[in-house]
Amino acid sequence: MARSSIAVLDTKRLGAIFGPRDQNLRRIRSALGVGIAARGDSIHIDGEEHAVLRATEIFEELDRIARDHGGVAGDEVERLLRIATGEEFAPQHPPIELCRPGGHLLPRSAGQDAYVQAIREHDIVLCTGPAGSGKTFLAVALAVASLRAEQVRKIVLVRPAVEAGESLGYLPGDLQAKINPYLRPLMDALREMMDYEQLKRLTEQDIVEMIPLAYMRGRTLNNAFIILDEAQNTTVSQMKMFLTRLGIGSKMVISGDTTQIDLPPDRQSGLVDAMKRLEHVPGCGQVRLGGADIVRHSLVQRIVEAYDR
Repeated sequence: MARSSIAVLDTKRLGAIFGPRDQNLRRIRSALGVGIAARGDSIHIDGEEHAVLRATEIFEELDRIARDHGGVAGDEVERLLRIATGEEFAPQHPPIELCRPGGHLLPRSAGQDAYVQAIREHDIVLCTGPAGSGKTFLAVALAVASLRAEQVRKIVLVRPAVEAGESLGYLPGDLQAKINPYLRPLMDALREMMDYEQLKRLTEQDIVEMIPLAYMRGRTLNNAFIILDEAQNTTVSQMKMFLTRLGIGSKMVISGDTTQIDLPPDRQSGLVDAMKRLEHVPGCGQVRLGGADIVRHSLVQRIVEAYDR
């Protein structure tokens, strides 16, 4: 038998760690088969040595989450238990630090971890993967982290404005109104990582820019983090144009789902073509995510598998 104690100086934080009606405590106790008790400002754990060690690591992480975020979500407890019991991947690299104080993001699969590391190590990264595998979200998170660390001065988010042809003229409204529906997923990802006023200010200052692919022609982007989303719907010539926008001190991430190409049958996807052409080019990384990397609702993974079959 082994015993461990964890000091939690803030009693409010202790309540957040245990959860409503101590449901987090009971869940950990049941899953790991340990005894858990709170005395004063400490958590005491006893049981088999390996189980006590796992429970201690979980409570230390929950304490950090409660300290950074002011509370603990129920799914965090489940995630940590899955990692402790070997059912979920434990990231091998540092978390992504976001703009919110104490905010950070961790990859949730081996594929996602490899994707994050590839972006950190290469100036250009191409990534393919199914819906929900974190292609866009993780790239935007790393862009925000790079801006926060002053590694870049600008974030540029790009999408093919219309899946085949980029014909915006028939839509009502000015240019911003026309392109908003196509750039909305990128905006949603940004809002997960910044508060509204901060994002509004950065957008007004042109530090965060969201534009359709057609408007990238002729530009050179220095000291920028550039993301091309839905890249499977670019043509070969569009992809070449985009890749050659890379300037000094910049990083470029290109992502898409090659199973959802909306180009006419006689047009080759620029993403598929670029994955072949750039495979052995130094400085260019490639990552292929799969069904195991899907982190949306569990039903999404089953849907993707059904279509693959």
